[in-house]
Amino acid sequence: MYKTFSELKKELRKDISGFKKIRVALLGDTATQFLNVALKGTAVNDGFEFEIFEADFGQISRQILDPTSEYYEFNPDYTIIFESSHKLLNQYYKSYDTQAAFAENKLSYIEDLYRNIQNRTKSRVIYCNFPVINNQIFGNFSNKVESSFVFQLNKLNYLLSAELAVKNDNFFIADILSIQNKWGRDFMFSPNIYVNTEMVISLDALPIVAHHITSIIASLEGKFKKCLILDLDNTTWGGIIGDDGLEKIQIGSLGIGKAFTEFQYWVKALQRRGVILAVCSKNDEDKAKEPFEKHPDMVLKMDDIAVFVANWDNKADNIRKIQSILNIGFDSMVFLDDNPFERNIVRENLPEVCVPELPEDPAEYLEYLYGLNLFETSSFSENDAERTRQYQVEAQRAVDLDSFTNVEDFLKSMNMTSDVKSFDNFSKPRVSQLTQRSNQFNLRTVRYTEQDVDRLINSEEHYTLSFTLEDKYGDNGLICVIVLEKKDPDTIFIDTWLMSCRVLKRGMEDFTLNTIVETARKHGFKNIVGEYLPTAKNQMVEDHYERLGFEKENDKWVLNVDDYQLKEVYINNKI
Repeated sequence: MYKTFSELKKELRKDISGFKKIRVALLGDTATQFLNVALKGTAVNDGFEFEIFEADFGQISRQILDPTSEYYEFNPDYTIIFESSHKLLNQYYKSYDTQAAFAENKLSYIEDLYRNIQNRTKSRVIYCNFPVINNQIFGNFSNKVESSFVFQLNKLNYLLSAELAVKNDNFFIADILSIQNKWGRDFMFSPNIYVNTEMVISLDALPIVAHHITSIIASLEGKFKKCLILDLDNTTWGGIIGDDGLEKIQIGSLGIGKAFTEFQYWVKALQRRGVILAVCSKNDEDKAKEPFEKHPDMVLKMDDIAVFVANWDNKADNIRKIQSILNIGFDSMVFLDDNPFERNIVRENLPEVCVPELPEDPAEYLEYLYGLNLFETSSFSENDAERTRQYQVEAQRAVDLDSFTNVEDFLKSMNMTSDVKSFDNFSKPRVSQLTQRSNQFNLRTVRYTEQDVDRLINSEEHYTLSFTLEDKYGDNGLICVIVLEKKDPDTIFIDTWLMSCRVLKRGMEDFTLNTIVETARKHGFKNIVGEYLPTAKNQMVEDHYERLGFEKENDKWVLNVDDYQLKEVYINNKI
C-alpha cells in the first residue's frame, strides 16, 4: 500500500487548498532533500499540507542551540531530528577514551537539544532512532563488550525509549530500526549512494520512513484508525462456517489454522489497546456467532466485538450501519476481507475506509499487516481497554430507544449522572487523549499533550472542566472537556469545547452549557464568547452556538450570562 517515491512526488501537484497546514522543521546530519519531498507527498496523501523548513545537513546543534537561528524564526509545530547511524559510528570512533559511556553521553546531548526546544517553542519533537550497523570489531562477542559500538547502539536505542520518550510528553520516536528489521538493511541503505550523495536512506525506503513519521504527526493531529472491521470466513478463521461446520473450520495450532490463531491474537491485542472491533460478514447471524461462543480454539470472543453485523446484505451498507452505531468517521475504519470482490465493493462505495489488499496466502496476513503500520497512536490510557464495552452498551441503548414513544421518556429512564471536576493529575491522561482523538464534536480542535494539560491545571488565566457520564447501562468515563480563558474582567472565552460523539442527543450539550454559565457567574463574568473554527471533520458543530442561544458578533458567538435561563436536562450532578 506504500506509494513509490515517484508517486509521492506526483502528489505534490494536487490541489491542497483547504488542507490543514502544519509547520515542520527537518534537521539532519546527512542529506535530507529527498526525505523532505517524501514527507510532503505523504502528507498530501493523508490530507495535510506540510510547510517544511529544511536546515543544511550537519546544522542540528547550531539551529537548536542558537536562539536567533532560522529554526526558531520558523517556529515549527513539529521538529524532526534525523541523525544517522553512520555519523554516530564516526562519533563513536572519535570518543575512544569514553566509548563505554558513549550511549549515556549521546543521550545527554539529545536531551539537551530537546530541553532547548521545549524552553523556546511549543514544538513536538520526533526523533529518529538508529538502525543497526554491526562493524564486526568483536563479532558476536559485541553483545558482551560494553565498549563495543553494537552494545552502545543497542543501549542508546533503549535509553531513547525508556529515559526520554516515556518521561517526556512532547518527545516521540520514529522507529527507523523496526523498519530496517522488517525490510532489511540492504533495502534501506546503499553504500555507493551514501558515499556520493550523503543519503543514508534508499529511494525505495523513503516512502516507508516518511509514512512512519507522518503517521505520528497525523495521530497527534487526531487523524488515526480507531476501528477494525473483520470479515469472518477465510479471514478470521479458515474455511466457511456455513458449509464446513464448527468442527472443520481452521483455527488452532495445526497447519494453516495456526496462521488464523496468531492473526486473532494480534487483533485481540489491538482491542486491548483500545481499537474498536466490529464484524461485517455475509452469513446467517447464528452461524457466524457460533465459533465465538463454542469453538475452544477461538481467541476472539463475543465480548471482544463492539458491533456484530452478519446478514446477506451488501457489505458497504453494513459498514454504514456499523458507522452509524459507532458514530466515528469512515476514515477511522480499517476493513479486512480475503475476498477481492468484497474489498472492491467497499472501496468503490466507501472510499474513505482503509481496505488493505490482503495476500492470497493467510500465512502472510500478519507480516503484511505489520508492515503497513495501520494503527499508529500517540497516547494510551487505561480507559482505552474499556472502549469495546462502552460501544457495546451504546449499541444496546440504540436498540432500547426504539421501544420508547418519545426521547424525553427514554432520557428520564436512563438515570444519568455526571461528575464535573477541574482537571487534575488523575484526569490529565484522558483529557490529553480526548483532545487528540476528538475531531467531530470539537469547536476549535486544539490539541493538548499531558504537559500542556499540566500548564492549564496551574494557570491562573484558565478554568478547566471535565465531565463524566454514567447511566443505567454503564459508565462512559470522561466524555467532555472544557477550557475557559479569561479575556477581560467581564468576558470569558471558550478555548476548548469537545465531547465524545458517543454521548450526543442526551442533553449533554445543555448540561455542559449550564455548567459553563454557572462557572462564569461564580467568577463575575458577564459574557461568554465562543468560536467555531471549521475543519474537514467538525461540520456537525457548525451551528452549535447558534442552537444554544449565542448571538453572532463578527466571527465570534456571544452569550449574555444575566439573560441566560438554565436549560432543562435529565442529567444530575454526581455527589
